[in-house]
Amino acid sequence: MPKTRQELQAFLDGLGIRTTTIEHPAVHTVSQAKQQRGRLPGAHCKNLFLKDRKDRLWLVVADEDRAIDMKQLRHRIGAHHLSFGKPDLLMEVLGVEPGSVTLLALINDTDRRVSVVIDATLMAADVLNCHPLVNTATTTLATADVLAFIRATGHEPMIRELAD
Repeated sequence: MPKTRQELQAFLDGLGIRTTTIEHPAVHTVSQAKQQRGRLPGAHCKNLFLKDRKDRLWLVVADEDRAIDMKQLRHRIGAHHLSFGKPDLLMEVLGVEPGSVTLLALINDTDRRVSVVIDATLMAADVLNCHPLVNTATTTLATADVLAFIRATGHEPMIRELAD
């Protein structure tokens, strides 16, 4: 059973990670998110749930404005022909619906099936904004705390430059 927002917050609290969360109407695209969230400071995450030909799963996290070339991406992360993961696989592994993909969903990947890749330029921000398992809210947390969270879920993030 996937974790709830309350269980996620309790996990973050247990790690000593301070967050702020704002509620907003559901968003499914970056442009919708920009319209709904207002002037929320910090970098805003775009998340891609991907699968390669060898059935390896990937969560790629980049700045919302970063253009990702899928053909180049596979070389940068060492994958074989990437495609988007299907909604049922997304729910099975990360416990979220399409439109709610977030690095915070790693809390649900207890089998550690997903390899996490974060764009190096995103790591230059002081704070990151991402969905707290649903696309009707945005949670802000310190970038250093994002890494602590990912590691606490048993994942080791790969920091890569994802674009030229």
